Amino acid sequence: MGKTEQTLNDITHWIAGSRVAGTAARTGEVFNPATGEVSGLVRLADAATVDAAVRAAKKAFPAWADTPALRRARVLFRFKELLEKHHDELARLITIEHGKVFDDAKGEVVRGIEVVEFATGIPHLLKGEYSEQVSTGIDQFSLRQPLGVCAGITPFNFPCMVPMWMFPIALAAGNTFVLKPSERDPSPSLLMAELLKQAGLPDGVFNVVHGDKVAVDALLHHPDVAAVSFVGSTPIARYIHDEGGRHGKRVQALGGAKNHMVVMPDADLDQAVDALIGSAYGSAGERCMAISVAVAVGRVADELVQRLAPRVKALKVGDGLDKSSEMGPLVTAQHHAKVKGYVDLGVEEGAQLVVDGRGLKVPGRERGFFLGGCLFDRVQPSMRIYKEEIFGPVLSVVRVPDFASAVDLVNAHEYGNGVALFSADGNTAREFVRRIQVGMVGVNVPIPVPMAFYSFGGWKRSLFGDTHAYGMEGVRFYTKYKAVLQRWPGSIAKGAEFVMPTAK
Repeated sequence: MGKTEQTLNDITHWIAGSRVAGTAARTGEVFNPATGEVSGLVRLADAATVDAAVRAAKKAFPAWADTPALRRARVLFRFKELLEKHHDELARLITIEHGKVFDDAKGEVVRGIEVVEFATGIPHLLKGEYSEQVSTGIDQFSLRQPLGVCAGITPFNFPCMVPMWMFPIALAAGNTFVLKPSERDPSPSLLMAELLKQAGLPDGVFNVVHGDKVAVDALLHHPDVAAVSFVGSTPIARYIHDEGGRHGKRVQALGGAKNHMVVMPDADLDQAVDALIGSAYGSAGERCMAISVAVAVGRVADELVQRLAPRVKALKVGDGLDKSSEMGPLVTAQHHAKVKGYVDLGVEEGAQLVVDGRGLKVPGRERGFFLGGCLFDRVQPSMRIYKEEIFGPVLSVVRVPDFASAVDLVNAHEYGNGVALFSADGNTAREFVRRIQVGMVGVNVPIPVPMAFYSFGGWKRSLFGDTHAYGMEGVRFYTKYKAVLQRWPGSIAKGAEFVMPTAK
């Protein structure tokens, strides 16, 4: 092994309360996207390593499920305190492996902490219902009980927040958990595992296995995994949903997006432009809630594009650890090539490239995976750059004549994750909210990500499964409902009963 290789970070798995190398020899490279240099080697799990993690979780499940909900909540209270203490450390790990600017990474950690905070209320959230005398001498009540071993498969764009959409609620409800984070930015998951142990979580209750499709399939096929949560692209979400269901698992799989922002002629254009710049180019467009299509209604189109263009050109693109940067690099060279290819395609398809960020070079970071902001005008719904999820700093402007056309355009798209309307008219906003076929809607709010005590999820090909993520939908996903009828010997009439209990 050469001198450079000896300095690389060895990113291992976390099983049964400690870091383990696993049984596979395969590794993957982890990059610092701002420099283009390899910063670490992540161990890629084989089926045997996944099995070890699942066995550890299965072994820990009975005792953890029997732990009173209040005591489980206290572990999460301590975990929340540790997350706040290590806030900047987590954010720095995110920035150096994902590339997003440091303040954005800090915001990601905050949104994750909010779900932990919600999960600390689990004693109240697990309460069932009780009805006395539903039939003569018979009372009825309901319970919510944990599923067993749950798994989470999470994407590169939010290596801290998205896992925390899943495991805090799963653990609070009494389940054990195996996390398979993205192999592109795996380090935050290990720090979270260490903080959970410091918070008093018993060994085996939370485990981390790194890997690719081999690890994913091992989780989907494992007979002891009861439920799988996923966030990622639509083709993989559909695969996770179908394959997990085929193996008898409960599955929630959140897929891709093509989020629109409809700008009405009466909108405050200063607010609309600010919203588009932040939502389209923040995190280099690598957000499932990024706005990638601006729908310009009627006469607003020309002025909207005229105001957007100089703002896109003026974006400060650089290393995410540079406090002056507004946008960082893309996550890998491969993803950079993919996004650049979409810009090339848009030009070929005949869209007007108003701002071209393909030639951007950041001084001192020439090997980084940087792409400047790109802005297309006069994009047509038939174009691939409109139909497909680009997941980069590329905003397309589509012109429509009126409100009804804007609603029809959004509703016709295969994705239904998030959407926004900018308007000063209350009736327009009300009609938009009622008629739009999208799971998360913002009115003069460009990125309508629900708070932790609501739930996150899209419609159509943006979600496969019956429940959205976190909030009460998360509690329902990570528990089984049980209905109980009971009576005691003194109230039982003599003789066989040949009918079901009734209220008569």
